[in-house]
Amino acid sequence: MLAMDHGVVEEWLSEFKTLPETAVSSYAASLKDKGSLVPALYKVIRENYSDLLEPVCHQLFEFYRSGEPRLQRFTLQFLPELVWSYLSVTAARDPHCSGCIEALLLGIYNLEIVDKDGQSKLLSFTIPSLSKPSIYHEPSSIGSLALTEGALANHGLSRVVYSGPHLQRETFTAQNRFEVLTFLLLCYNASLSYMSSSSLQSLCQLSSRVCICGYPRQQVRRYKGISSRLMVTSEFLVQLITGIHFALCNGEVELGSRALDDVLYRAQLDLFPEALLVGNAIKSSLHGAALKANKEGTRSIQVEITPTAPRISRNAVTSLSIRGHRWKRHVSPDSCVTGPIPEISVTGASGERLLNGEALRSKTEGEALGGATEVGVDPRGQEVRRQKSVRRHLEDGTPSAGRVQF
Repeated sequence: MLAMDHGVVEEWLSEFKTLPETAVSSYAASLKDKGSLVPALYKVIRENYSDLLEPVCHQLFEFYRSGEPRLQRFTLQFLPELVWSYLSVTAARDPHCSGCIEALLLGIYNLEIVDKDGQSKLLSFTIPSLSKPSIYHEPSSIGSLALTEGALANHGLSRVVYSGPHLQRETFTAQNRFEVLTFLLLCYNASLSYMSSSSLQSLCQLSSRVCICGYPRQQVRRYKGISSRLMVTSEFLVQLITGIHFALCNGEVELGSRALDDVLYRAQLDLFPEALLVGNAIKSSLHGAALKANKEGTRSIQVEITPTAPRISRNAVTSLSIRGHRWKRHVSPDSCVTGPIPEISVTGASGERLLNGEALRSKTEGEALGGATEVGVDPRGQEVRRQKSVRRHLEDGTPSAGRVQF
């Protein structure tokens, strides 16, 4: 570490200690103007044996405990690098070098799982519906949705799942390690739009290293770090993919694409269906898309918006379209009657109206009318009278076996 970077970090450590509470907000706003501070802090975190690592971790925790959102986001931007430093030291079985980093990660976790009153938080998540657009799909791209009774009954309703309450942790164990780290990545992803480019790059590097270390792809990537395999969970990979998606759409195209491929590679080896589903969905949505290479400007996720299609297609088969199709088949354009269509009722040959469910389709009537007569009564008792070719016979003046009354 250069002496200049060492001096920048020491100055940063000393100025916050003497800062009054009334000046915390203005101090947080001025941190973005310290261009050399963030790269210097990254160097400290990457050097596990640096004498500045412990005071840096302590001050980052003080930033997070202050409750000032900008100071909390300043600490969160180093989270991917802190996670990788912790995992690499754990894989090397050298826990003495990761004590301060472990304490910082546990401190952030324990602060996030409780509210301001010290009560455990209960996080809620809304499960997306295929009938509503999301960052992964457009309803119009999957065809028209059937307007069934069940679909209409559930329209506007959303399923909500809850996470928590989470237990406080005093130390990392093999059982709770990735539970804590997954929750920390969830907090990081909630502030993705505020993260700097260096933080997004660190996230992509973390994703690649965690997924390829100890596997043949490590030789392909020519990564010369640790060669031990790191155990991961499907939930942890899903959180990594969420951050990678944002990085892909905000200037980190090369690193993001490589990281996404490495995460999918590891998900295939470990047979993680959740990670494969989310990763492949993002990869398909970005296929052929023109991702922006500019790292400045508004932070966003790119979505291809398709034209909104009507809920019911024009070619949908309905009772009205069936009646129209029947008239088109049996009525020629030249014989169309102008003016209002008279009301028609059909009776039997004896002059009595047909009862509900009763059909008089004799051979004689069939030959005379040239088609079948369909008569039905709706549940209210109202007579529904439909005749396929009666219009043609009216025009031609052909008599029928039954009586046609106007």
